[in-house]
Amino acid sequence: MAAAPSRCLLVTGPPGVGKTTLVTRVFETLRASHPHLNIRGFYTREVRESGERVGFEVVTLDGRSGPLASSKVSSRESVRWPTVGRYKVDIASLESLALPELQVKEDTDLFIIDEVGKMELFSSAFFPSVMRVIESNIPVLATIPVPRLGRDIPGVARLRNHPGAAIYTLNTGNRDAMREDY
Repeated sequence: MAAAPSRCLLVTGPPGVGKTTLVTRVFETLRASHPHLNIRGFYTREVRESGERVGFEVVTLDGRSGPLASSKVSSRESVRWPTVGRYKVDIASLESLALPELQVKEDTDLFIIDEVGKMELFSSAFFPSVMRVIESNIPVLATIPVPRLGRDIPGVARLRNHPGAAIYTLNTGNRDAMREDY
């Protein structure tokens, strides 16, 4: 008996290799060629000032956006926000945008989740929502970071080892071929 095809494709690779570019191109191509598909989810985008990355924002597939993390934020609330490197993570903003997009609904044809990483996993509600999506049998295209120094983030490891997940590693050698396919 052949194994069932994977319902979850996880794209991984080093930072800056093009994971977000790949998933947004897949989304744009599907939206143009199959406008009736109901695709839910979000992606993350760099925020730059004067050519320097100063943070990230969450962008829903219908175009709403808000902050995910910033190296410039200095508000009374942000003092308590978790940090990743030089970035303060705005969990409330992430949750207000991403969590509604991760609601499992029968009319959803595909979920796009970019990304399931360290910043997003500071939200206690985020990973359980991702797991409900993965377990829903609705196809998922998601991005995950590569393990750093041989260590994987526990939530990412659970996804990577999920029996329904197939992993595709994007690198500088294969990313241009992937872009041409889409």
